[in-house]
Amino acid sequence: MKAASRHVSATTEEYLEHIYRLEEEHGTAKTKLLAEKVGVRFGTVTNTVDALESQDLVTHKSYKGVKLTKAGRKIAIDVIRRHRLSERLLTDFFEMDWSKIHDPACRLEHAITGDLTEPLEKALGHPKTCPHGNPIPTMRGRIQEERSRPLEDLDEGEKGVLVKIVDERQDLLEYLMTMGLVPRAHIEVVEKAPFDGPITVKMNGQEHPLSREIASVVWVRKERSDELGTPSD
Repeated sequence: MKAASRHVSATTEEYLEHIYRLEEEHGTAKTKLLAEKVGVRFGTVTNTVDALESQDLVTHKSYKGVKLTKAGRKIAIDVIRRHRLSERLLTDFFEMDWSKIHDPACRLEHAITGDLTEPLEKALGHPKTCPHGNPIPTMRGRIQEERSRPLEDLDEGEKGVLVKIVDERQDLLEYLMTMGLVPRAHIEVVEKAPFDGPITVKMNGQEHPLSREIASVVWVRKERSDELGTPSD
């Protein structure tokens, strides 16, 4: 996708990016959640959303939340593309810890203009995903997702391969890394406690209890027959 034809501020890009992510997770972006993500007061979000709606970038219905318009989605996907390429730059070239790159990438994404995106992608070797496994939108704005589902959806005894982590908070990523929960890790669900209790998984012969909240942001695909017998067994 070429750089979005409309010039917008970094603040607008940030809002549209957060709305896109919330839509992916919840189907719509509730203003309260949006305020938490952006880190501002509720009233500030309301005023900004009104401004975005006047620019035909979002639609907002009371009690139902905010959704991107076609124009807003185009800009958001372009920001996501620049963000995930920035994360790749920080890990692949600058060798930064993958758990600490989200915030720096948020700042860097706004500095990368459209004419720099393609050369950057080429220099990085045309990566398909960010270091957390989330797909990098193509130049045309297409997102090629690897089929996966939340870890919490697996049944006891099922095995999977970690595809992506959809929550990129530094503290969470650091915690997951201590257990080896990184993209391409092999996981087996050992036990699912009742009443929304923890999910116990096994990796590399070790068992780890995970909360349902964490299991909802770790996405896996079912392990193929040719992958059986991995160290996670």
